[in-house]
Amino acid sequence: MRQPMVLGGRLLVAATLAGVTGLAQAQLTPAQSLLQDKFVFNLGGFIVGTDVTAHLNGSSSTNPDVDFDQTFGNGSDSTRIRADALWRITPNHHLRFLYFNNTSDRTRAIDRNIASGDYTFQAGATVESKTKFQIYELAYEYAFWRTPDVEVSGSLGVHYMKLSQQLSGTATFTDANGVTSAASFVRKENSIPVPLPVIGARVAWAFAPQWVLEGQGQLFKADISGYDGRVTDLRAGVTWMFSQNFGAGVGYNRFITTVETSKERFDGRLRLGYSGVQLYLTGAF
Repeated sequence: MRQPMVLGGRLLVAATLAGVTGLAQAQLTPAQSLLQDKFVFNLGGFIVGTDVTAHLNGSSSTNPDVDFDQTFGNGSDSTRIRADALWRITPNHHLRFLYFNNTSDRTRAIDRNIASGDYTFQAGATVESKTKFQIYELAYEYAFWRTPDVEVSGSLGVHYMKLSQQLSGTATFTDANGVTSAASFVRKENSIPVPLPVIGARVAWAFAPQWVLEGQGQLFKADISGYDGRVTDLRAGVTWMFSQNFGAGVGYNRFITTVETSKERFDGRLRLGYSGVQLYLTGAF
């Protein structure tokens, strides 16, 4: 009789603990769930201003910087999206993924000369500028401080930037001897695939039952395989969880990267940045 009673008592205690744990999980607010759920996804667009400055050196000279936004303007023919995903493998060990896409296509009669490599687009010419900028990032994140309302994490990852720029129009061509000749309808495209490591930190605070405030920063500077790169990515936002699994938010994001290289595909310097208000949707499961 004693053994069955002991076994029954243990089962009763285990059932009670399981019930208490389930009740505690059920009592999490939507904001707290965002800090506890295994998978979190964000997808948003930008009301954003960009800052694209670059120069491409020629075979016989170093060309000045070209401010593409100032030269070609900020048109509405742009696509700017950012997607973030978080996988909490365990409460403290996470994986983060980031994707950003900024694509623009603008055509304008330029009011100044544009030198790109050995080609020069003369003032008054109609020039088409296409810029496609993409970022992919995969990072490991460790949450070194966690409470039901607060999560503080540090991260280490790889930031892969892919940029392609294309200019089309009538230009002049200057060879290595400095001789200039006409070049009809030149299409010049240059691309820079750049992998850079980044370190960062993130803080999330569930300050109300349905509201979460979050800040994130990533920085790095390195000279790797002929690429001298610098990355700054700062983001802050507030999310309203209108249900246990879904929410909407508004934030501000500032990203700046500068790359200098003398590679064959791109010999020059590029500075690209964006900053602006981001509107996004959140899902947590």
